[in-house]
Amino acid sequence: MKTVNKVVATEKALELIQRLQEKYGPLMFHQSGGCCDGSSPMCYPRGEFMIGEQDVLLGEIAECPFYMSAAQYEYWKHTQLIIDVVPGRGGMFSLEGPEGVRFLTRSRLFTDEEREIINCHINPQ
Repeated sequence: MKTVNKVVATEKALELIQRLQEKYGPLMFHQSGGCCDGSSPMCYPRGEFMIGEQDVLLGEIAECPFYMSAAQYEYWKHTQLIIDVVPGRGGMFSLEGPEGVRFLTRSRLFTDEEREIINCHINPQ
């Protein structure tokens, strides 16, 4: 059965994640919903950010779980999140800050075929 990844990472992001894993150990991501750090993907040591009942696990990038709030997921559920890296300062609590770069979320709409695959996984016949 085909699967569709709801979150993926660019090569640059995967390279940065690997460097951060070497420094900090296992990591996790939470897509910020705005407020202080905009809507940036935030990277934390695994277990140091409390996941709530309203958080949705979208998948993994480089073996790092990637979460988003359920309310925000409702807005983004029709898109694949593409985690990238750009120069500049990111969220003050995200681990990549001292590296002089920040994670950035790009997105693209799922195709009709991909949406059908996702819906089959959610509502199996």
